[in-house]
Amino acid sequence: MIKRLRRPSSDITLPDDRPMKILQGTGISAGIVIARASLAHERPLPVIEAVPSQLPAEAESTRLDQAIALTLKQLKKLRGKLTSLPDEGRIEIDAMLTVYERMLNHSRLVRAAYRRIAEDGLTAEAAVQHESETLAAQAGPQPGMPEEEIEGARRREGEFREVARRLLRNLTGVSFRAFSDIPGGSVLVAEQIRPADAAVIDPNRIAAVLSEGGGATDHTAIMLRALNVPAVLAVPELTSLVEDGSLLIVDGSSGRVIINPDSSTLAEARSAMAEEAKERKGIGRLRRLPSRLISGEDVELLANIEIANELPLLHRNGATGIGLLRTEFLFDESEPLPDEDGQYAVYAGLLADMQGMTTTIRVLDWGGEKGLARLRQLGIHDEQEEENPALGVRGLRLLLRHPEILEAQLCAILRASLEGKCRILLPMVSSVNEVIATRQIYERCARRLRRRGVKLPNDLPPLGVMIETPAAALTAGALVRQADFLALGTNDLTMYTLAVDRSAAMGSALYTALHPSLLKLLRFSVDEALRAHRPICVCGEMAADPRSVALLIGMGLRSFSMSAASLPAVKRMIRSLSIDACDDLYRRAMLVEDPIQLTELVRSFAC
Repeated sequence: MIKRLRRPSSDITLPDDRPMKILQGTGISAGIVIARASLAHERPLPVIEAVPSQLPAEAESTRLDQAIALTLKQLKKLRGKLTSLPDEGRIEIDAMLTVYERMLNHSRLVRAAYRRIAEDGLTAEAAVQHESETLAAQAGPQPGMPEEEIEGARRREGEFREVARRLLRNLTGVSFRAFSDIPGGSVLVAEQIRPADAAVIDPNRIAAVLSEGGGATDHTAIMLRALNVPAVLAVPELTSLVEDGSLLIVDGSSGRVIINPDSSTLAEARSAMAEEAKERKGIGRLRRLPSRLISGEDVELLANIEIANELPLLHRNGATGIGLLRTEFLFDESEPLPDEDGQYAVYAGLLADMQGMTTTIRVLDWGGEKGLARLRQLGIHDEQEEENPALGVRGLRLLLRHPEILEAQLCAILRASLEGKCRILLPMVSSVNEVIATRQIYERCARRLRRRGVKLPNDLPPLGVMIETPAAALTAGALVRQADFLALGTNDLTMYTLAVDRSAAMGSALYTALHPSLLKLLRFSVDEALRAHRPICVCGEMAADPRSVALLIGMGLRSFSMSAASLPAVKRMIRSLSIDACDDLYRRAMLVEDPIQLTELVRSFAC
């Protein structure tokens, strides 16, 4: 869906006298924009020479300590800005920030920089620059590297350079670029837009984004798509040909940028913008229509949300409930753990705002990369576990080790359940014993509340299980006998099945939910849920991909939860499908053994 962006007050209808130029870049985020250019320049870093420091090594190490602490603080602030993003962008950028944070905590880069300061007497700036350049060169593309590995190598190289850039700016006092002074409705034009830059872009002020650097698969592109800002990256000679105030036409779909368009070109662009406006109106009508196949079967479309202020978009795009409410936002790592009353107030308000629609509340999913600082304070995280942060004590395992955290959250949800319909979802389940133990705690919490005189529903909210590990998928038959419903978390299930960390740039090309092994695990889980007459929903990224949804409908699924922004496209696809077409796609997909061929089959699907 294309966001309606504020237009500049300048004379966008009048072409310039200068000759028209057409540039071709890589289209990143759809939308046609006519607006004036606003160039954003970045203050250069001073020249850093590898000369001995005039300060003692201890003083330089202290300077590096302070720069690392400040950089981590800035990254935390950036992470806080992600809450308004749709799931796809938030997940990707959150993973990127996690990589940066790792690189600032006892990483090769940090250890080597301290060693340079101690052994060679270099300044902190020189030590960081020297070691980051060395590591970036080692991580980047190498002669003879296979083509499919080059993109990942470029990402790893960029990660070293970005972390070093942030450290060097904090060490030298050269401020970061800010976009707050760019006129509203302008096209932001820059030599390079980094992910951290994109995080501070206000999509209600900036009409479009253009950059000489970047590409379709990098973190900046992911962020801009999530912000729904029309954007074109990798535009050759952009900053040398565009002047401040130049009139531009930006086509985020085709990647075409027109500088100083003539009258006929402007007329064509206005006509294209009018077509986009019609499409937006179509989406408005679409949300009022049922999510139903042309063969008559209803399909439930829910939204994943993280904070209450996402509710307006959920209602606007026609979701019929919340399929996944992440509760980690209540557990700020720098604050004390939230008590039962504080959580109750949040859940009760949100359930009341849902006006009778069901909300699925996932209990705290800490561990792995999340909540590390707080876990250390609780004494349940050590350096050995940090070597494999995605494994070990996380999700439900963590909560069962510390049932007081789980009990406070369950009591708060139970009390709030009088305000609206809700379900409770357990993350990262790998054993039926975990579900049995959790249900015992759940029922104990209900008895305790009733003894306190707290009124509860006669039927407690359903208790469900997330299928996020192969162990859970393969034991789904046992799980459905203990759980009231299942939710397929395809993001983590893909990661654990394929042994590919989705936050690692190196493995990004290998990370795909359209893999034969994953489809078999999904089919097994779906069959067991249907056999036991238990509801089952998909709440991973597959649910936001319209063609993957067609495949999953053929598998027997009828409930999908996704970012609210993804709902219109998925509903449009559903309303064009027949059950026979979905069944046919599913049957053909299950015969494919190669993930590349499977991806091509699903991507080429047309109802």
